[in-house]
Amino acid sequence: MIKKGIGRQIVMHYFIVVFVTLFMVELIFSLAIRMYYYDTIYNHMSNHTTWASDYFQKFVKLNADNDPHYFTEMLDAFELKDTELLILNRKGNVKASSNPFQDEKAIQTSDVLQAASGSVGKWIGRQPSTGEMVMAVSSPLQVRGENAYIVRYVTSLEAVNSKMMNLTLLSSAVCVAVLALVTLFSIGLANSIVKPINNIRAVSAQLAKGKFDTRIEGEYRYELGELASTLNYMAQEIVRSNQIKDDFISSISHELRTPLTGIKGWSETLTSGGFDPDETKIGMNIISKETDRLIGLVEEMLDFSKLQQNEMKLVIGRVKLQELLKEIMLNVWAKAEKKQIQIKLDDKMDKPITVIGDANRLKQVFLNLVDNAIKFSHENSWIHLVINPISAEQVQIEVVDSGIGISEENLSRVRDRFFQVNHQGGGTGLGLAISQQLVELHQGKMDIRSELGTGTTVSVTLPMPIHDPENRDEDVEQMNSEDQN
Repeated sequence: MIKKGIGRQIVMHYFIVVFVTLFMVELIFSLAIRMYYYDTIYNHMSNHTTWASDYFQKFVKLNADNDPHYFTEMLDAFELKDTELLILNRKGNVKASSNPFQDEKAIQTSDVLQAASGSVGKWIGRQPSTGEMVMAVSSPLQVRGENAYIVRYVTSLEAVNSKMMNLTLLSSAVCVAVLALVTLFSIGLANSIVKPINNIRAVSAQLAKGKFDTRIEGEYRYELGELASTLNYMAQEIVRSNQIKDDFISSISHELRTPLTGIKGWSETLTSGGFDPDETKIGMNIISKETDRLIGLVEEMLDFSKLQQNEMKLVIGRVKLQELLKEIMLNVWAKAEKKQIQIKLDDKMDKPITVIGDANRLKQVFLNLVDNAIKFSHENSWIHLVINPISAEQVQIEVVDSGIGISEENLSRVRDRFFQVNHQGGGTGLGLAISQQLVELHQGKMDIRSELGTGTTVSVTLPMPIHDPENRDEDVEQMNSEDQN
């Protein structure tokens, strides 16, 4: 017994469709066979009644009623095998019969009545005397233009009905066999669908319980195969995300512990007293520096949380691109100078460029990109900030360095949240993920190209306002409206 579910539905639908189809075919086949046999018998007897009528009209004697041997000769001439021949008068009384045991009662069946009215009649029913199923065909016999007699053929249908019953039973057996095969096929088809679904469901239940190392085994085809691959990929991504989360927790714990250790150490030292003003100033500077570092880590995590929850609000305005990049260069100049890294602005535009966006967030994006370039560059290397015009509506800013580069394996994952190429470099692994989302909020695009040991190029494409002065304020208002929505 098939359990209630998709499998049963598939089997039942197949069974019902095939059963109805076979029933209709069987019904049509039975009716066609019956019609064929009955029409063949009727045509055969109808032709003989016509021949007998023609013969009677051509050779009938005027005193046929007074010659009892005349009808006997006619019976001998037109009698059919396994068929009873009768000559009746218009009232249905038997004048002559090939059956010596004929009932003396008048015959009033529909075929006799039709023949008495001048047409060929057919009647199918049970013989009163024997109770067997018969077919009777009657035709008028004319004398001097009047319907004087009726010729009637009667044949049993029992043998024909028996043959038709055998054919019907045979065809029914074939239909039952076909129905059984289709049912077996539908059960196999249902199992081929239900078993993988049950397997996928069982694995999904294991995943829901936190057993993310469980995988769907087996090769499934079509949509089921795609579903299995998707679930396996989902489980793999969950494991990877958990690993990234664990690495992030480990990394952020270290990042938080380092400044806290400095703050705690100097605060305890300063509390104990006995230091000259210079040493006290050094300690306070370290506490201030480590506090700023802690604030930066917290703000980075808050920004990421806002972006994930679509709660980041942009203050849209006009941003002068060259001024923004020069300000970033000044901010990182001291850090670059320590590693003797040269930072250069390569402006290929012959006029000031204005983009529409949030100046603070765009500064955060490029400051993070330049800071990463400094962090992963060798001493005595260079970093170029390149401004390239793409079209009248877009500008591209590239941060090009000659640093250590990124391997092809890590390049596709470097923008993932919490991912760090070098865990010794510090940080939360959120910088590029936040930068990517901020650029997308500005309706821009960020691409990364890198070669291990050669350097990295990060391209940021941003939209520029339409140069028509009448439309500039409308552009700002439109972006502010989209951000609020």
